[in-house]
Amino acid sequence: MTLAPERNIHPLATQPEYRVAEFFAGIGLARMGLERGGFKVAWANDIDPNKAEMYRGHFGQENDHYLVKDIAKVQAEDLPGHLSLAWASFPCIDVSLAGNRSGLNGQHTGTFWGFIDILKGLSNDRPPVVALENVTGLATSHGGQDLYDTVKALNELGYSVDILMIDARHFVPQSRPRLFIVAAKRPPEDAPSPHDPFRPARLQPIFESRDLVTHRAQLPSPGPLLTTGLSEYVEKLPDDDPQWWSASRTDAFLKSLSPVQQRRLAVLRELPKRQYRTAYRRTRDGIPMWEIRADEIAGCLRTARGGSSKQALVQIDQHDLKVRWMTGREYANLMGARDYRLHGLRRNQELFGFGDAVCVDVVAWLAEHYLLPLVVAAMEPSPS
Repeated sequence: MTLAPERNIHPLATQPEYRVAEFFAGIGLARMGLERGGFKVAWANDIDPNKAEMYRGHFGQENDHYLVKDIAKVQAEDLPGHLSLAWASFPCIDVSLAGNRSGLNGQHTGTFWGFIDILKGLSNDRPPVVALENVTGLATSHGGQDLYDTVKALNELGYSVDILMIDARHFVPQSRPRLFIVAAKRPPEDAPSPHDPFRPARLQPIFESRDLVTHRAQLPSPGPLLTTGLSEYVEKLPDDDPQWWSASRTDAFLKSLSPVQQRRLAVLRELPKRQYRTAYRRTRDGIPMWEIRADEIAGCLRTARGGSSKQALVQIDQHDLKVRWMTGREYANLMGARDYRLHGLRRNQELFGFGDAVCVDVVAWLAEHYLLPLVVAAMEPSPS
């Protein structure tokens, strides 16, 4: 498998009528996907100056529209007018399985309400389409109440709501399922399917609720889930690169493998071609152990907080094995941003930036097949 060539930016992307306000913009991966899919990001906001530094370093300082500010202090007047889309990848900490499960009213995920307040303030110039992105844990947080409240809040602003789950594995060799909420003033005709790949059973209570206004857009398949391809996304470092672990650390890694893991490694070492696998450190019966993935897929990239969130890369040859932490360039590649500018950045800054982001290819697919058609439909004259 080889890296797919980057698609050209959609020819409509420079037209001002498809302008986007990007909330919780992070390092700009949503922007990359949206502009590839036909939009033009006209304004962005995040509270993190380190992510703003990465965003500006990649997109350039000219025509800077990135507002570094707590969303609770952002006012509707801070936004440009005539927006087609508001995108918000709001924080997932309080609904993530790895987080504290405080839910939609938690300190971090609760910033969603600040976003809603801004939309309320745009009462006379509210965008026709709103898109939200978060972890799939939002679907079951507080027994589904948090997702219900999210949809209800958008309904009260005049939007019908659709919900989808899409895994980045359709596009890149990284397991990264995410929840996407698409709200439209002029939704497409509801098209439920008995075998819906985007809306699993746990989402059905929302669509079946008589209290909520929802729709289900009919969308093309994004293709099968990838099972191979990691080697084409790996940064090929020379054998003497200092990022490879020392012999003693590598030996400790090997000794921590369970018998099952050791047998898996033995099979991989028999293969004639160099293999790459990712590995996580787990605690089993109180003992930290390393586990190597069986497939050629990276686990979900996360922020660099240590423990099981840090992913190691294992390079396997018949007579040699090397281990190191994944690089910022590998994070970028696996997030669909292989041309992202990383010069002058700190390692943890890179890992935090990409670990908190959304896969470019998923956003581009969603923009092309769903968001842009919604915006175009909203601009057409209303039927008499």
